[in-house]
Amino acid sequence: MRAALRVVLGSVLVLCTVFAFAAQTIAPAADGSATKQAEVSFQFDRTGLPVPRFTLRIREDGTGRYQADQAETPATANSMRGQAAQHIDRPINLTRGTVAKIFKAARAANYFNIECASKAKNIADTGKKTLTYTGSDGSGSCTYNYSENKTVDTLTNIFFGIAYTLDEGRRLEFLHRYDRLGLDAEMISLGQEAEAGRALELGTIAPALALIADDTAVIQRVRLRAQKILEQVATENH
Repeated sequence: MRAALRVVLGSVLVLCTVFAFAAQTIAPAADGSATKQAEVSFQFDRTGLPVPRFTLRIREDGTGRYQADQAETPATANSMRGQAAQHIDRPINLTRGTVAKIFKAARAANYFNIECASKAKNIADTGKKTLTYTGSDGSGSCTYNYSENKTVDTLTNIFFGIAYTLDEGRRLEFLHRYDRLGLDAEMISLGQEAEAGRALELGTIAPALALIADDTAVIQRVRLRAQKILEQVATENH
């Protein structure tokens, strides 16, 4: 019964995300006119990474979209099956707390109408990053490799934390299908990253976690770790 309930809850989370994203992004203003929702986006590009480029777009109601290009992953001694290159395009729905932090920071940074790139020399290439704000109250954009602006740095870490979780969700789905034994180390790593604050918005991968938690073919400790994260997600959503 509990297993069936978790599957249903996972399905509901997926449907809620899809319906929320499908809803109109035009909301009526106080005078009855239509006003486009404010949106913050983060774009990342760095050749040579497993996910060399991605874009996250977040609206102020928490709905958004994640688009990424995942590079081909060859088979290794630890993983006998590689992964083909793929383009990801999926709706997401974030918690109110994270959305509030993103928009508060964006407005504090003057809608990104600032010089956010560090002028220091000999900085390692950590990838091209672009923050953009669009809304009825303002708009702007700035691009950087590394920024000494604390607000920009905070936003960068938030968006990387969300992207990490989404990438990890795909990894868990792959291992669940092709290498269940590999889930053990992967779930340990996810738990550690979540505790360190580097894996954010775990609710975005709740359906994948629910399938693992309910699969009796998966070893018990992995199922328990997945269940623990799902319980954490439920707490964050209340």
